[in-house]
Amino acid sequence: MSTNLVLLAVLMAAVTYPARAIPLLVPQMQRLAPFVLTYLRLVGPAVLASLAAVSLAIYADTGRPELHVGLDWLAVAVCVAIVAWRRNLLLGLVVAAVLMATLRTLGLA
Repeated sequence: MSTNLVLLAVLMAAVTYPARAIPLLVPQMQRLAPFVLTYLRLVGPAVLASLAAVSLAIYADTGRPELHVGLDWLAVAVCVAIVAWRRNLLLGLVVAAVLMATLRTLGLA
């Protein structure tokens, strides 16, 4: 391990720690506006969706990124449908993961 990585880890800790510590140290942070609370509640699913979209849509085996459309998108559609129907993100993710595992086991994906 190089010293550059250790320096990078220390720098990342110095940048992210205040963002995590400020809500604990400042009591007024508990009384945020409702639209801010709604926004913050949606940040996690938005980040998860963007990571999933990049890993599904961008395929770079040739060294050059290209759009990939396959059975992975079926799992995404099933997940979105379950989340819209049941309002349960965990259930949608579990069903999509089981669907993809089954498709891969059968050699279809």
